[in-house]
Amino acid sequence: MIDTLLQMDGAILLFIQDHIRQEWMDWFWKAVTHLGDGGILWILLGIILLFSKKTRPAGVAALLALLVGALLTNVCLKNFVARIRPYEVVEGLRLMIERQRDYSFPSGHTSASFAAACALVRTLPPKWGIACVILAGVIALSRLYVGVHYPTDVLGGMVVGIFAGWAGWKLMQMLQMEKKRRSG
Repeated sequence: MIDTLLQMDGAILLFIQDHIRQEWMDWFWKAVTHLGDGGILWILLGIILLFSKKTRPAGVAALLALLVGALLTNVCLKNFVARIRPYEVVEGLRLMIERQRDYSFPSGHTSASFAAACALVRTLPPKWGIACVILAGVIALSRLYVGVHYPTDVLGGMVVGIFAGWAGWKLMQMLQMEKKRRSG
């Protein structure tokens, strides 16, 4: 069962490389994938949202979600699973960006993107929250396009990110309740 899943993972990446990658799109997917580097886009967005009292809860929720996601992904899961990157294993897969320095599972870019986006979809007006979720999805797909993650890495990153987004939102609500309790 696991062997079949691993073979499918590699076959999907080779399919993307052979049938979806197009030279004229490469610059776009490389740029999108770098938007997720270090979660910086989402961190900056969270910080910007802190400046307005109206959007502060969204900023707090996003930053807390990023923290939860980073702890689960980068501290726990990547080191526990220790999955080698696909370009090291899948014969014929061509890497489009620089080699990554950490393990493959789960995708940190995907986890951070979905953590922030899922916290923001609960705290911002729908048009902005949905835009964040769409951007998270595009960043996740970019990780497959450039060949640095298996599909199951991206799926795992989505699951962790969705949980972290929910946790960040819940933690923000708890902080708001505590603040009201202390001031009331």
